[in-house]
Amino acid sequence: MPPDSRAPLTQYVLRRNIAGVALGDCNGQSAVMFARIFADRFVLLLLATILLASFLPVRGSGAEVAQMISSGAIFLLFFLNGVRLPRHEVINGVRNWRLQGAIFLFVFGVMSAVGLILSHIFDNILPATLALGLLFTGILPSTVQSAAAYTALAKGNVAASVVAAALVNLIGVVLSPLLFALLAHVGEANINGQAVGRIALILLLPFVLGQIMQRWFKPWVDSHKDLATWMDRISIAIAVYVAFSGAVVAGIWSIVRGDELAWLALALSVMLLVGFGGAWVLGGMMKLPRGDRITMLFSGGQKSIAIGAPLAATIFPPAIAGMVLLPTLAYHMAQLILSAPLATHLASETSQHNNLSSPT
Repeated sequence: MPPDSRAPLTQYVLRRNIAGVALGDCNGQSAVMFARIFADRFVLLLLATILLASFLPVRGSGAEVAQMISSGAIFLLFFLNGVRLPRHEVINGVRNWRLQGAIFLFVFGVMSAVGLILSHIFDNILPATLALGLLFTGILPSTVQSAAAYTALAKGNVAASVVAAALVNLIGVVLSPLLFALLAHVGEANINGQAVGRIALILLLPFVLGQIMQRWFKPWVDSHKDLATWMDRISIAIAVYVAFSGAVVAGIWSIVRGDELAWLALALSVMLLVGFGGAWVLGGMMKLPRGDRITMLFSGGQKSIAIGAPLAATIFPPAIAGMVLLPTLAYHMAQLILSAPLATHLASETSQHNNLSSPT
């Protein structure tokens, strides 16, 4: 993809990264600041949400009201995603079929297989629903905003990153629950017609409406990007809070022992290693240009809580949803912490390579 074709998407979303740090000069102070950030504000929001649900979970009749609010927040989340995504940029990005196809197969093929294998390995070590959460994490699509932000910081192909993440998220809304139903091995994973209907109503319908109503809403979203971003994050936090509240009420902290959390950390470390390491190695084996290889790394290795939280809340009752979602929450926070120093290292390598190859 020629360099000038990347400009529209670079301007579209990446004036600021997920932590609110300017990306204008990846060699300067902003990159150093970004590398030193332990967790961005969204990670802190998720941690605060888990703590709130742990100490003040919603109970009884309040849980039904909270579930309705959560459904409304999820509807708003996917509506805003539909409003944001420019259709013509998706069409242009699809033309890089070699990269897009590799990302698709890695996200839904390799990572789903890793999640399935880990869920079987740890099935007798972890509670069944927690082991199931490893599979659930594996079948999820990658992130959109953070994958693109880290790709930009690492000096990768930003346009391809945004398009790849957008495409796998669109497909993932349908494909992820189908893969989960096909691969899961416990009764709680049964996805019946009612669950499919909820997925269509709460996830697909608002996205389609957002695409249809872009003419009226996109100017407002583009001029209030910070507000729209926080509306996204709060919607996800509400879904996480409701799901995790149900798990707390069901006794998650008494069911899951400290040693089991350690085993979960080991399983997720393996998944992170395969996700990031495997995507980078595959990009090298395919001899992708460095910019595309960086896109492959962050689009292939990351997992989306923006899809995971609504999907878990849609498929499962809250008590089960919180347990299944716990590995995804941990993976999501770990991937952001890992991506920051990794992106700055890649940016430094790219700069050194460009300096050596440029004529004197």
